[in-house]
Amino acid sequence: MAGEVTFVIGGARSGKTRHGLSICEALHAEHGLAPVYVATAQAFDGEMEERIALHKAERGPGWRTVEAPRDLAGAIRRESGPGACLLVDCLTLWLTNLMLGDDRTDLDAARQELVAALGEAQGPVVVISNEVGLGIVPENALARRFRDEAGRTNQTIAAAADRVVLVVAGLPLTLKGS
Repeated sequence: MAGEVTFVIGGARSGKTRHGLSICEALHAEHGLAPVYVATAQAFDGEMEERIALHKAERGPGWRTVEAPRDLAGAIRRESGPGACLLVDCLTLWLTNLMLGDDRTDLDAARQELVAALGEAQGPVVVISNEVGLGIVPENALARRFRDEAGRTNQTIAAAADRVVLVVAGLPLTLKGS
């Protein structure tokens, strides 16, 4: 359990966040671990504000929220501990923030820094991501680059994770680990 990384991947509205919440809630109930929600989303419009509010309502008042739209590795290092379970939601929004940021982030370096932080975690970490590579080839270059970078990110985290779970239609399927 200490430092164990669970990677939960699935399509939009597949139930992946709900599954991740249930993992941390079970660890809270069984071992007293404090649930910490590491949010990568940024509310740039009303629709996103509404989505964030719905996520907050879904997880309830027992969760502490940490905002980490860009420095995800730093947040994991700061918040991870033997008394906490981190839920990172989600990698694809984090990737979007890096790709659309002003500083031309080296995405390979950012991925490796994230893997290093996960490896240093002192408590369990559940990482959520969207599987975006199952649909048609996107029409524009930025969307194709995003799809490709998301695929690379997902493969990198899946390789580093102790457990990988694919969620489809609310049903979890374990791909790696137990």
